[in-house]
Amino acid sequence: MSRPARFLVLRGGAIGDFLLTLPVFQALRARWPDAWIEVLGYPHVAGLASAAGLVNRVDSLDRAGVARLFSVAPDFPEEQVRHLRSFDFVLSYLHDPTGLVRENLKSAGARVVLHGSPIVERGHAVEHLMKPLESLAIYAGGEHPSLALPGVHREAGRRWFRERGLREPVLAVHPGSGSAAKNWPLDRFVEAARRIGAARHLDYFYVLGEADRGLSDALHRMDGLRPVLKEAPLLEVAGVLSGGRLYLGNDSGITHLAAAVGVPTVALFGPSDAVRWGPRGPLVRVVRAPDSDLNELAVDVVLQVMDGLLA
Repeated sequence: MSRPARFLVLRGGAIGDFLLTLPVFQALRARWPDAWIEVLGYPHVAGLASAAGLVNRVDSLDRAGVARLFSVAPDFPEEQVRHLRSFDFVLSYLHDPTGLVRENLKSAGARVVLHGSPIVERGHAVEHLMKPLESLAIYAGGEHPSLALPGVHREAGRRWFRERGLREPVLAVHPGSGSAAKNWPLDRFVEAARRIGAARHLDYFYVLGEADRGLSDALHRMDGLRPVLKEAPLLEVAGVLSGGRLYLGNDSGITHLAAAVGVPTVALFGPSDAVRWGPRGPLVRVVRAPDSDLNELAVDVVLQVMDGLLA
């Protein structure tokens, strides 16, 4: 009886970068349902794929053994060699312009090494990241990231609503991102939430991450009575978002997360490239600001898109 296939994927990057790689895991899991799929990445992000059953184990890229992959003539301990040799293939998305990581993986005993650049130069990131799988006769065909969370996480999200007096249907609003240049003005988020809430009988709350600390005080002054999910673990955020009726946010990792858990998502894009990095999904709408300037994006335009998704 043959053993299940074993795959190792090396993937760093921010939240959105990892989430756009989900179709790779989805494709591997669909082709080899019983495979052991292991990820070397950042556990606070890659743990989302583990919770959704797409991968079996997550280990940290920050551990000491990974540094050897970037060394010239590294001395691999036998334990690491045995581990690498146990995989049918290793797929690396680590930045490796000289091929040093690939050569070190091979010298350590990896049977087959596939490589995908983390730098997306043209086309959408999903197709770019799926490209290495073509050697396995797996071809991109309009996939979108999907996180099917177990019911326990979705129920925890709805419990979060109840504990804060939120009545479904609920709108989630994330007014931040990793860069202030990618943020729609905060007062317009507040206006949009209030107006769509009144018109469509939606309760609403805000999501703030570590990168959004500068928005916290201003948001409290503008709309301080609304609940805020603040700097929570990503799995908790995913569970809460999954229970929502609608999501509004900037170009951010949290917006990609909302799209992946299946909540209808309105994503606002200014200077960043939506063709390359826009979230995907049947219930995702990307709104591009005039002349890439989010200050020129009117509330009424955004409300029209939100209302269309609710309809």
